[in-house]
Amino acid sequence: MFQGRKLYRIPEEGKVKGVCAGIAHYLDIPVTLLRVITVLSLFFGLFAFTVVLYIILSFVLDPLAPEDANAAMPLNRQQLLDEADSILRQGEGRLRDVERYVTSETFSTRSRFRQL
Repeated sequence: MFQGRKLYRIPEEGKVKGVCAGIAHYLDIPVTLLRVITVLSLFFGLFAFTVVLYIILSFVLDPLAPEDANAAMPLNRQQLLDEADSILRQGEGRLRDVERYVTSETFSTRSRFRQL
């Protein structure tokens, strides 16, 4: 499930040291949800455990997630043009699908039923 992933602190997104933000990104859950769980654990009998664990993680975890190798290298003009062309082709395909649906009998029939 978590193969190839490493746990990091993300201070830019964090409120204190970025521990909750890093754990939330690692687990793929909303940061706010993890913060609420952390605060609730403080009030429901896990105060010492939560504080000690947070302090330990703030010192043990690396402060920043490493940048992707591709993101670190700037793209040349041809790569940028290819990427822009790909994005435009995808958008054009979606636009054609919408146009095909709006001009279809299915759309006109559904809109007539909605007007009833």
